[in-house]
Amino acid sequence: MRGKRAKPRKIDPDLRYNDEKVAKFINYLMRRGKKSLARKILYRAFDIIKEASGQDPLKIFYQAIENVGPKVELRSARIGGANYQIPTPTSERRRFYLASRWIIEAAKSAKGKPMAEKLAHEFQEAAKGQGAAITKRDNVYKMAEANRAFAHLARR
Repeated sequence: MRGKRAKPRKIDPDLRYNDEKVAKFINYLMRRGKKSLARKILYRAFDIIKEASGQDPLKIFYQAIENVGPKVELRSARIGGANYQIPTPTSERRRFYLASRWIIEAAKSAKGKPMAEKLAHEFQEAAKGQGAAITKRDNVYKMAEANRAFAHLARR
C-alpha cells in the first residue's frame, strides 16, 4: 500500500436530531451536492415513520442499520494465479456504509412512490428484519458461508 491511510474526517451532526450518523446518512443520500434536498427526504421519511408507528424514528433508524450491516463480507484476492473470494470481518465504519448504501439502493429500486415514503418503508422493514436490504445482507452471508474454506487465505 502506498502512502498513508486517510484519517476519518470529523463530521458535523445534523440539524434536527444532532446526530453524526444521521448526518452521514444524509451525505450518502445526497446527489449532485444537493444536501438540502437529501435532508428534506430523510426528515420527511422520519416524519412518516413517526406517524405510522408512533415510535422514535431515530430508534428505528439505528435498528435498521444494525440489522442490515453485515458482520462479514467477501474480498477478492489473487493467489497463485487464481482469484478467491475470501470472507473477512467488516469494520464498524464499513458496516454502517454498506447498510446505508443497501437501504438507499433498496428504496430507489421500489417504484411508484416519493423517495421519502420508499425510504421510510425500507427503514421499517429493515428494523423488523425484512425487506430488500436484508435480502442483500443474507446473500452476502450465503456467499461468505460458501467460501468459508478460503478463510485461511486471509491470514497471509
